[in-house]
Order: sequence, then C-alpha cells, then structure tokens
Amino acid sequence: MTEGAAGPQAKVRPFASGDIDWIVQRHGALYAEDQGFDASFEALVAEILADFMARDRRPVENGWIMEADGARLGCVFVVAEDDETARLRLMLVEPGARGQGVGQSLLETAIDHARSQGFTHMVLWTQEALHAAVRLYARNGFRLVESATGVHFGREIVNQTWQRAL
Repeated sequence: MTEGAAGPQAKVRPFASGDIDWIVQRHGALYAEDQGFDASFEALVAEILADFMARDRRPVENGWIMEADGARLGCVFVVAEDDETARLRLMLVEPGARGQGVGQSLLETAIDHARSQGFTHMVLWTQEALHAAVRLYARNGFRLVESATGVHFGREIVNQTWQRAL
C-alpha cells in the first residue's frame, strides 16, 4: 500500500468485494445531495460494479479505495475501453476528505496502473458542474473532447468526456 496525501495514516488499497455496498451507497447519497440526482444514478453505479465483478479482468482492470483509520475516503476504478484505452470510473472523494490530496492520489494510482498495463490513452466521463473534479482532470493532462447537454438521473446536466495520452 502507498501512503496517501491525506496524511501518513491514509492508504490506497485494492478494491475488495466488501467495498461494493459503500461505493453504491455513497455515490447515490452524495450525488443526490450535491447534484440533485435521482435513484437511477445509484442504479447505474450498482450496474457498473456488477459488470466489473462479472468480468473480473484483474489485474488489467482494477479499483482502489483510499482509507484512513478504517474509514473510506474515496475510490476509483480503471476498466478497459479497448486494447489501447483505459476508462476511469467511479471516482469519488468523501466531502470531509476533499482538498487533502485524496483525489490526486487516487487519480495518480489509476493513471500509473493504466500505463503499467500497456494502455496508451485514458478517457473519463464527468459532468460540467463538478468543478473541483474538472480542475483535477485538467491539471493532470486530461483535455475536454466532448460536451453535450441532456437529461440524465432526473435532471438536466452537461455531460463531458475527457481524454489524455498515457
């Protein structure tokens, strides 16, 4: 395990099956509270994780949890989009851990992993309203390649696709 930026007690560890409920619940709760998303977003997160577990293509695809003193601070996943492109999925940082380097540590873990598995590009989906996440991605070499407004998860959002070379 590597030491995280949130402090010497913060560690990034591999995702384990016992993390599924937390990932689904926290995504659902935080996106409902912060973005006004309905339960269809939580269902999408559950579907993404079910697909990840069914495929079980580790080590090529993997996920990580950052935790400190037994509390989960955030998560991130890397899945194969195709043979050359990795997709960043389910990036989440708990509100109390934001601004402490948790997102940066998780993103670096994902990028380093994708690179080590031979991927040459990484893509991700986010939404325009997630300003801190968008700044994090831009700071780490991602560039906006597509933006479209649509109704998803019970509200209108601006979907964005970002990409970077590895």
